[in-house]
Amino acid sequence: MGCRTGRAEFRPAEGEQWVHMDDHHDLPHPRGLRGLDHRIVAALRARGADPRVAGAARALSWAGEHGALWLAAGLTGAAVDRPRRGAWLRGTALTAGAHAVSMGVKRIVRRPRPRHVEPLVGTVGRHSFPSSHATSAAAAAVAFGALGARAVPPLAAAVCVSRLVAGVHYPSDVAAGAVLGALTARLGARWMAGGPA
Repeated sequence: MGCRTGRAEFRPAEGEQWVHMDDHHDLPHPRGLRGLDHRIVAALRARGADPRVAGAARALSWAGEHGALWLAAGLTGAAVDRPRRGAWLRGTALTAGAHAVSMGVKRIVRRPRPRHVEPLVGTVGRHSFPSSHATSAAAAAVAFGALGARAVPPLAAAVCVSRLVAGVHYPSDVAAGAVLGALTARLGARWMAGGPA
């Protein structure tokens, strides 16, 4: 799957037609919630026509790949905040665990990524539900936010939005991932704090 600047087009799945960003509004959209998913991702992907927005979306997407940003944040917190080192490490483990769960769900659901917009970034896998970026971001926001890392929740939200601007996820993918990540971190809150699970 290639990405180019200028008139945007990408290689769709076998048997499908070429789709252009210029004329996607003329194509019929699915109805109901699925249609809303399509319209929102198309509208947000269009924001990526601004090079500054596209650059930010790419940077956030790359930083969040495999939860790397959050793992680095957790390990940094453990190194700097020595009195709560254990809590930071357990929060990092929760974040990694949430990401692993999301990957497992993807293999079960096997929902294809959006094909009606050109992606701004490459993806490791073909499946989109749930968004693993959103899962690890939300888990980190809850876990590290509880430790006073105020910058993490807004940064996590930005990573979630970046996946829509990048055109690689539907809003429902991101929402499901965020719920999964936040729930995982909430369920592990007592363990993270050092109490019994």
